[in-house]
Amino acid sequence: MKRILLVILSVTTSILVGLSGHSGKAVMALPPQEDIPEEILRTEIILAARSPIDGKLLTAAEYAELQAKIQISPPPSLNSGIRDQIFLLQLRKTLLQLFPFLSI
Repeated sequence: MKRILLVILSVTTSILVGLSGHSGKAVMALPPQEDIPEEILRTEIILAARSPIDGKLLTAAEYAELQAKIQISPPPSLNSGIRDQIFLLQLRKTLLQLFPFLSI
């Protein structure tokens, strides 16, 4: 008797779940047609760019020229006194991590 009741209960539950899952809702498996596929966007040639310095809009030629200029110019150098202070601060930080009981 229990088996029959269990079978009826499981069949009824399956039918109810099946019917309630498809209660008139339209299922969208595809993106809207106005969306441009990623494969097409990847092949698109970008003709405008933003400056990494100030964010201005640049043409492709101006952007390439700016990138070449940035690569050629030497990196800014620090004053030797400031560089020494930074080294000492980094050394102090390392020592305090290794020896937290030091009062430096």
